[in-house]
Amino acid sequence: MNTPSQRLAALREIMQQQQLNAWIIPSADPHLSEYLPQHWQSRVYVSGFTGSVGTLVVKADSADLWVDSRYWEQAAQQLAGSGIALQKLGFGKTHIDDLAATLPEHAQVGVAPDMLSLAAKQQLQNAFAAKQIRLQHDQDILAPLWRDRPALPTSEIYLHNPAFVSESSADKLARVRAAMQEKGANYHLISSLDDIAWLTNLRGSDVPFNPVFLAYLLIGQDNATLFVVQPQAVQAAVQHSLAEAGITLADYANVAPALAHLQGTLLLDPAKTAVSTVQQLPPDVALIESINPSTLFKSIKSAADIEHIRETMRQDGAALCGFFAELEHKLAAGETVTELDIDTLLLIHRSQRPHFISPSFNTIAGYNANGALPHYSATPEAFSEITGDGLLLIDSGGQYQGGTTDITRVIPIGTPTAAQQRDFTLVLKAHIALARAVFPENIPAPMLDAICRAPMWQAQCDYGHGTGHGVGYFMNVHEGPQVISYHAQINPNHAMKAGMFTSNEPGLYRPQQWGIRIENLVINQPVAQPAATEFGNFLCFETVTLCPIDTRLVDTSLMNAEEIAWLNEYHAQVREKLLPLVDGAAKTWLEERTAAID
Repeated sequence: MNTPSQRLAALREIMQQQQLNAWIIPSADPHLSEYLPQHWQSRVYVSGFTGSVGTLVVKADSADLWVDSRYWEQAAQQLAGSGIALQKLGFGKTHIDDLAATLPEHAQVGVAPDMLSLAAKQQLQNAFAAKQIRLQHDQDILAPLWRDRPALPTSEIYLHNPAFVSESSADKLARVRAAMQEKGANYHLISSLDDIAWLTNLRGSDVPFNPVFLAYLLIGQDNATLFVVQPQAVQAAVQHSLAEAGITLADYANVAPALAHLQGTLLLDPAKTAVSTVQQLPPDVALIESINPSTLFKSIKSAADIEHIRETMRQDGAALCGFFAELEHKLAAGETVTELDIDTLLLIHRSQRPHFISPSFNTIAGYNANGALPHYSATPEAFSEITGDGLLLIDSGGQYQGGTTDITRVIPIGTPTAAQQRDFTLVLKAHIALARAVFPENIPAPMLDAICRAPMWQAQCDYGHGTGHGVGYFMNVHEGPQVISYHAQINPNHAMKAGMFTSNEPGLYRPQQWGIRIENLVINQPVAQPAATEFGNFLCFETVTLCPIDTRLVDTSLMNAEEIAWLNEYHAQVREKLLPLVDGAAKTWLEERTAAID
């Protein structure tokens, strides 16, 4: 069973035995993480599609992979010959809509209980109700087929360096317990790994690129239990830190049995809690379904955190100066450079900076047509050499003890065309529009999307992905609750508040030609000198990413005076803050790339 078609055939045999009309394989684990440990890469195992997000639906005579625009071309390539059809999200129809419309009455649909959130379960049941389609979620029928399935990860759990921690775990738990009392909850179950890492001030490496560890956290009014994969292997310093916060250790597998003994009310986030986790919960325990209070708390970075983030951005910016200087030197010298070399070279330069831990995601380095794939990833089997004329898009980031970085830049290789300069300038205008925005405090973040897209819409251009995502503090590079995207359904948790840390990343992609994206990270700040206080408080963005935007691709005839002034001021700040940290070729490159334009 080495091919998708063979694995589909074996899966269909079990589906027939279980009288299932369809089997859903989402991109999910019991913690509903974005990036998954290998143990839960079921969709990759069956389909061969390696993108980070997608839903596979297998029926008796068909199979569909549902992905958004970031993955359309990648999926089309990887699904070729598999017997799995690509279904494009973004046109109002989802896999749930398709199942509800095409399955007969009284059909049965299955999904693994550890890959199904309570919220997704309710959504499926609501969609299936009209036809009385039954949702089966009592077992994972794929498990017996996946004989070489990777084991659960068991990386070391370690303390977040206290020099970079602004609030004790005990104080964070006190804030959570206060929120529990407000909601009338006796207990609070947390499954989301970033929330747990934040609350405990611990980190790990169980999930690729995210410094988190597999765990559950059950919080009572006067006690708390952390369920981890190998509690006996937790180092003494970590145990001591947990004990100081009043947290005891237990085995990861015992969370469901522990919940079986609860009484009263339990607070949990239905979008972040798997069906399998609460399958032993007594029926008389009342559920309070709400976003984890810690998700809201950790989205607002403290003043101390923000200072650490600023310093991290300086260090990351210095690393990027060295990287781009070396890259351009290699290209000018006629050395062979491929997309695969970009990640290696970035890691070399970032690793030289203080408190660097790891990349924050798999580097995206796309040359020309590959740059038009928003989440492209070069592989040893498929990559491009960077030669001739074109555009090179590089989206990368780092995990540092003092923060998480995420940056996208595009540079010209050879001589750019007028069309490439026009497209780049449109993206830059969109980026500047959001960077300069002033907006009311508590406005839903998705509403800001139109500000960014307006310059591109004016030129009748657009992009399929969102404009901004929340970013963690030495944590996940993608974190909520805020998201700047008109695709998002607005809810109260999207409110923009001072201290939130978010990306600004408009793009423009021309299939088979080139892709452009300009990304900086920004922090919500109060307006320094409010003009009219009777209308409430207003916020603005502090751009904290420090790296030149390549002016060789800018068509100044398309920009107004305010946009040019913003770019020159940004480059002046980049030069001022990075010059003390670089020398040699990196310094020369920085000075050249931050020269003012008119």
